[in-house]
Amino acid sequence: MPRFHCPAPLATGLELDLPPGATRHVQVLRLQPGDALMLFNGEGGEFEATVLKMGRSDVRVLVGTHHAVEREAPRAVHLLAGITANERMDWLVEKATELGVASITPLVAERSVLKLKGERADKKIAHWQAVAVAACEQCGRNRVPAVHAAVDLAAWVRNTAAQPAAAVAAATTAGADPAPQRLLLSLRAGTAALQSAAGHSNSAGSAAPVLFLSGPEGGLSAQEEDLAIAHHFAPVTLGPRVLRAETAPLAALAALTLA
Repeated sequence: MPRFHCPAPLATGLELDLPPGATRHVQVLRLQPGDALMLFNGEGGEFEATVLKMGRSDVRVLVGTHHAVEREAPRAVHLLAGITANERMDWLVEKATELGVASITPLVAERSVLKLKGERADKKIAHWQAVAVAACEQCGRNRVPAVHAAVDLAAWVRNTAAQPAAAVAAATTAGADPAPQRLLLSLRAGTAALQSAAGHSNSAGSAAPVLFLSGPEGGLSAQEEDLAIAHHFAPVTLGPRVLRAETAPLAALAALTLA
């Protein structure tokens, strides 16, 4: 059954027009009145639906039964990825979504090939968010990972420097779990293996969330790594082989979310 993201309030018995993107997709598939499809709005679960009307520029559907189905990864991994060249970043966002990433923050590092500012940056973020939506439609996820605005790596690290201590203090007071574990992909000698460094669990016994930092083509500079380590990122390695900038974070995601 075809699946479509419909970012609107959904409820059983509701009739509504699909958003433009889903409408075009339904038209391409040549669905007809009476055909079944599945809708999700990112708020949890999915809804059966039936096509009521096919217009030239609109598609009307009847929302049916809700299924409280979740296909999220057992561990929330927030990826901080150095921006790679155009189509490689598209591929990274798509595959990271399929692997269950919780969110993606594109980072501008010293060696980033693609520099984003202003209107161009806004268009790229919107494009990558659309890539994540399409990946969710394909892979069955009902929650769309957010693709945040691109930020400067040094500024991001410094601006969040005080968060771990504050988060731990607040969590301790409230009896909740502390801030996510911070991991940095590094080729430095003596770096711990990812599996051993990320083996922590939260108070409920489930896998603790992770903030995972990975560089662009050429990796992070020594100064950037030093800065990240000074701000609570633990360096980890995936092994002796050097992986491409778009491959390494996906390998890490697979190890963290599928284990």
